[in-house]
Amino acid sequence: MAGKDRSSDDLVLRHTSYELFIGAVSVLSIVNLGLIYIVQDQGLDDILMVINVLLTGLFVADFVYRMYTAPSRSRYFVREFGWADLLACVPVAQFKVLRVFRLVKVGRLLRAYGARGVMRLLVKNRAGSALFTLLFLAILVLQFGSLGELKIEQYAPGANITTPSDALWYSIVTMSTVGYGDQYPVTTRGRLLGSFIILVGVGIFGALAGYLANAFVGAPKGEPEAPQTASQVRRNVADLRAALEHQGKLLEEIERGLPDEAGRAAEA
Repeated sequence: MAGKDRSSDDLVLRHTSYELFIGAVSVLSIVNLGLIYIVQDQGLDDILMVINVLLTGLFVADFVYRMYTAPSRSRYFVREFGWADLLACVPVAQFKVLRVFRLVKVGRLLRAYGARGVMRLLVKNRAGSALFTLLFLAILVLQFGSLGELKIEQYAPGANITTPSDALWYSIVTMSTVGYGDQYPVTTRGRLLGSFIILVGVGIFGALAGYLANAFVGAPKGEPEAPQTASQVRRNVADLRAALEHQGKLLEEIERGLPDEAGRAAEA
């Protein structure tokens, strides 16, 4: 009965890195919402709008995933703030504040297992932790790299990164190490930022390539063995006892077949 009543949070041990990734993305989306209201800049708004579309796609996929894997869909939707997860996907600025409810799940995780326990779980699943860390880092570099290049280059003499789309395009092709060359920084600060984007992009895509190669080529992990029942243990003990008795009888027969001391002396 307990297995049927368990909530989605009972399965979080298997998805710790994913929960932290969603929590970090939720914090970023809330920060972006604040930036839109605090900083009145059309270029910033356009870049953050593109990033928000990307984050909204992640949140929609997260809601569908949780609904599909939840032991009780009604419990998840009502008692575990599934309704807030759904409304947070609506492209309305006021509803994006509801993404704070996703942080509640991370708070529960930290309270239930402690910071050290969470770190042990992340270290145990190093591959998954590295993957979600790289994905979040890629989002950060795309957003703040685009904002930085636009801020630095927009009004520089001879600049060709003058619009939000230029900045986003430059960040994407630079991170992916493609580098078409149609957009490039002309200022020293812009080139320094571009160098940072290149270095981070090489690391991100190199690590992702290694992760995917290991996922497709690596040997599959075996399923953990189920614990034996008491009856199985008793049968194993009985089989072992019978094997020992059989070995004892064989030893006795071998000893009887050997000549005794008196017989060896007469032969000598």
